[in-house]
Amino acid sequence: VQLQASGGGLVQAGGSLRLSCAASESGFSSNVMGWYRQAPGKQRELVAVISSDGITRYADSVQGRFTISRDNAKNTVYLQMNSLKPEDTAVYYCNAQKPHKIYWGQGTLVTVSS
Repeated sequence: VQLQASGGGLVQAGGSLRLSCAASESGFSSNVMGWYRQAPGKQRELVAVISSDGITRYADSVQGRFTISRDNAKNTVYLQMNSLKPEDTAVYYCNAQKPHKIYWGQGTLVTVSS
């Protein structure tokens, strides 16, 4: 499984970005898909996950500001990020969670200026 993340960039605090992650496989719809992030000097942390049937879960720090969604017809998962804060600055990674393996994309950098 190859995952291609895109949509990162530089945005001012309070702004919005939408990240996309396209998967190159036909079994996408059965995967749990997730977004994680890693800020400089910190460990990678969960941002949001979405199950194959659309159930979502969010980190407390992004609840109410970020929305994860998926389009199974396009093999793509999205992360809509609103009301961005400087502490959201990180490299954002998507992953595909299968029963016996987790696949990671290459990451996309999000920088939020104050």
